[in-house]
Amino acid sequence: MKRRLLASILALALAAAGALALTGAASAGGNKGETTVTIQEQNGDFHGTVRSNRPNKCAEDRLIWVYKQKGREQRPSRDNRLYMDTASLSGGRYEWDTGNTSANDGKYYARATPTPDCKADNSRTVRVT
Repeated sequence: MKRRLLASILALALAAAGALALTGAASAGGNKGETTVTIQEQNGDFHGTVRSNRPNKCAEDRLIWVYKQKGREQRPSRDNRLYMDTASLSGGRYEWDTGNTSANDGKYYARATPTPDCKADNSRTVRVT
């Protein structure tokens, strides 16, 4: 009788620990910081900003890539990744700037790739003509 009771208690404790571990893993993934990246184009050069509800982790020194869009939709896995910069604090905002790229005609967008602490974001698409 004691054995059966101990086995039942142990099984219940293991089930509770497993459920708690799964809940913790799910909530940890849900705590990623939001990110918003913008893009502007001037004479084929790109710059923009990065905003986040967790700026120290998700905006400061955030790696930003500029992609040339191949089709109608943004698809980072398919589009050409061309230019990069890291965002830095300037005038109270986190800004990035690729410098003199002289990009060819086409459609471009910026992407902040995901990090362990932060969600990814794509900017709107801009057209270079």
